[in-house]
Amino acid sequence: MYHNVVTTASRTSRPPGRPASATREEVVALARQAFLAGERVDIQSIAAQLKLSRASIYRWFGSRDGVLGAVLAGEFESLIERADARRRESGARRILSVLDRVNRWMAGNEPFRQYFENEPLAGLRILTSSDGPVQPRILVAVEQLITRAEEQDGYTPQLERSLLAYSLVRLGEAFLYQDNVTGLRGDVDRLHQVQTALLGIDPPGN
Repeated sequence: MYHNVVTTASRTSRPPGRPASATREEVVALARQAFLAGERVDIQSIAAQLKLSRASIYRWFGSRDGVLGAVLAGEFESLIERADARRRESGARRILSVLDRVNRWMAGNEPFRQYFENEPLAGLRILTSSDGPVQPRILVAVEQLITRAEEQDGYTPQLERSLLAYSLVRLGEAFLYQDNVTGLRGDVDRLHQVQTALLGIDPPGN
């Protein structure tokens, strides 16, 4: 009886017209699989595999950019969480360490690099637009990281939390991506120096 209740509830919670076997999460999972394999994310192929129409996917994500954005934002959020779980530092150094791991992943990850080389214009638009599918979620993730450093480590930011998060994210974009839309710049060492200063951390040797 309990099983039947759960099954009925789960079905009625789905938007009308969505097949019981298809979810937003499955769309993202298939897109992520293609992305990590270095393949082009093909919405028609994903729709066919899930027995959906492309229109259904576009209703959920708005566009192909929305699907890619969901994949990229999810990767960044997961990486921030994993890096923070493994960190040994506290306070401002904790934030710096986590962001440095993320920045180096972005600069050195082969699927990410290949995607950016194949679709540089779309890549910049998806990753850096303030109203796009990625930047708002990354801002939230970095602000949550700062909050944890405050609450768990007693860290006191030199800037308002939201402004600090925005500055750290935008600095990352400036140093990692080419302004002339030719791909990744990957200048992680200089980015590390600037983020160190922004967080009020004395550089080595001081």
